[in-house]
Amino acid sequence: MMRLAGLDITDDCTLELVRRLRRGEFEHQADTVEGALVSGQAEVSLTLADRLAILTVLDDPPDGLAELQGVLLSEHEWAKREGLV
Repeated sequence: MMRLAGLDITDDCTLELVRRLRRGEFEHQADTVEGALVSGQAEVSLTLADRLAILTVLDDPPDGLAELQGVLLSEHEWAKREGLV
């Protein structure tokens, strides 16, 4: 189990996210998440680029990643309203 954006994500869902990131050619983000999983990190700090990459690959998320998509989308919309992106 790993925490991304404050949410607990199962190892299976984390691996699915890594697969999607690689298919989307977000190698750096995939390496970051996969490396954290392999090393047993409990939580991963996501950069803005990481968050945008994840949003891009979760256009049709499986059940285990739908909540992550929702949280990241809400954060992104807030940042846009505040002029931060």
